[in-house]
Amino acid sequence: MQLTDGIVAIVKRDCPTCTLLAPVLAELRASYPGAVTVYSQDDPSFPESIGGALDDRELEVSFALELDTVPTLLRVEDGKEVARIVGWSQPEWIEFTGVDALGANLPPYRPGCGSRTQDPAIAAARATREGERDLRARRVDLGDEEDDAEAMFARGWSDGLPVVPPTPARVVRMLAGTTRGAQDIVAVIPPDLVECTVEKVAINAVMAGCLPEYLPVVLAAVEAACTDDFNMHGLLATTWFSGPVIVVNGPITRAIGMNSGINALGPGNRANATIGRALQLVIRNVGGGRPGEVDRATLGQPGKYTCCFAEHEDAFWEPMHVERGYQASQNTVTLFAGEGVRGIVDQISRTPESLTRSFAACLRTTAHPKLPLAFDAMLVITPDHLRVYEEAGWSKARFREEIGALLQIDGREMVRGASGIEEGIPESLAELTLPKFRDGGMLIAHAGGGAGLFSGIIGGWASGKMGSEPVTRELRS
Repeated sequence: MQLTDGIVAIVKRDCPTCTLLAPVLAELRASYPGAVTVYSQDDPSFPESIGGALDDRELEVSFALELDTVPTLLRVEDGKEVARIVGWSQPEWIEFTGVDALGANLPPYRPGCGSRTQDPAIAAARATREGERDLRARRVDLGDEEDDAEAMFARGWSDGLPVVPPTPARVVRMLAGTTRGAQDIVAVIPPDLVECTVEKVAINAVMAGCLPEYLPVVLAAVEAACTDDFNMHGLLATTWFSGPVIVVNGPITRAIGMNSGINALGPGNRANATIGRALQLVIRNVGGGRPGEVDRATLGQPGKYTCCFAEHEDAFWEPMHVERGYQASQNTVTLFAGEGVRGIVDQISRTPESLTRSFAACLRTTAHPKLPLAFDAMLVITPDHLRVYEEAGWSKARFREEIGALLQIDGREMVRGASGIEEGIPESLAELTLPKFRDGGMLIAHAGGGAGLFSGIIGGWASGKMGSEPVTRELRS
C-alpha cells in the first residue's frame, strides 16, 4: 500500500483519546500544511477541527498497517512507514513531530483504544471476504422459495441424511483448518477420476458437519482412499458390503475430541461421525460414486454412511500406526475396506490362551469359515479383553504369533462339500494347511468402553491385489 509522505494519523470518533487529540491534529496540520494525512475508522466527518478525515470505514488502510491501537501516528518516507507511535504521550509526540509545546493544554499521557481491526466480528468478516477470493467452485443460486435442505436432497448432494448448506462463508471458515492452498490438488477421485481440490474437500466437510480442525484428517483420508493400493473404485463397484473404515491415531485424536472409548464405533461423537461422512460425500459428490450407479453393493451396511474412530492409545500394546511403522507422536489415518461390525462374546476366559482361541474361532467365520486368504479382517479388542493379555504379560507380537498358529486350517475342512457345504476351496488343496489371513491381512485396533467383556470383528473385502490393501497416511497441516 502506498502512503502519502509526511505524518499519517489513524483515529476513530469512538475513542476518547482520539477525541481529546482533535486539537493536536489541527496543530499538526497548521505546522505542516499538506503533509499531515488523517484516516478515520468510523466517521469521516471526524475530526471536525480539520474538516474531517479520509474514510477508512472499510478498514483497508488499517488492516494493511496491522493496527492494534488508535490513535496511531506514522512517519512516512517514499511511500513507506519508517516510524510509529501509539496512544498519546506528549513528550513522544513532540519528539516524533518536532512541534514544540504540542498539546500544551492536554494531559501528558492517555492510553489509546483498540483498533476496529481487533473486533473479532470485523476480523472474521474480512477474513471471509478475502478467503472467498480464493474460491473457484461453481456457485448454485437457489430460488427465494427453495428450502436449502430440500434443494440439496433434490440435487442428489446428500447421502440420504440432511447436509449443511456449504455457503462461501462456511467454506472459508473450514479452509482455515489447513495451511494448504484452496486450489491445491488433493487426489483424483474415482469413479469419474475427477481432480479434487482442497476447496472441494472443504465443501463436503461443511456438508458433513465437520469443524475446521477436522479438515486435516479428512484430507488425509481422501488421499489414502484414492491410492491404487486402497482401490476405492473397486470398493465402490464390488457387490460386497464393504466401505472405508477410518482409524485415526496420534495426538490429534485428543485435540479434536475423537471418541476411542464407549460407543467408539457408534453414534454420538461429532468428529467420529462427520469425518467418515465427509470422505463418503467427497466420493459421492466429486467422484460420482453413488449407490445404485457405480456403487453396486448387494446389501450395503450402515457403516457406509460413516465409519471412523480413534484408537485408544494409552494401553499395554503399541497402537496401530506404531505397528505400521510410524512414531507415536505422528498423526495418521489408516483406511481399511471393512464390512459391518460383528461382536465377540467371551465373558469367562481369564487366560490369554483361552481368549485367543475364542478370537480365532470367531475370526475364522470372516466372510465364510471355508474361505482362507481371500478376505482381510480388523480385530477390535476392548479394554476388558486386553487386560487379560496385559496381566499375563503377552505382547502384541506374542498374540499375533499365537493367533496366527490357531488360524492355520486343515484344507480337508474347507474343500467344497466338506461339512455338507458346497462353498469352499478346490479339492486339489485338500492336503494343504492354509492360513485364514494372508501376511498383514489382520489389523488389530484397541477401542471401546471399559465394561462388557466384548470385542469386535470388522470383516474386510477381497484382500491384496485382487481387492484392497490397508493404507496409512500421515496428516499434513
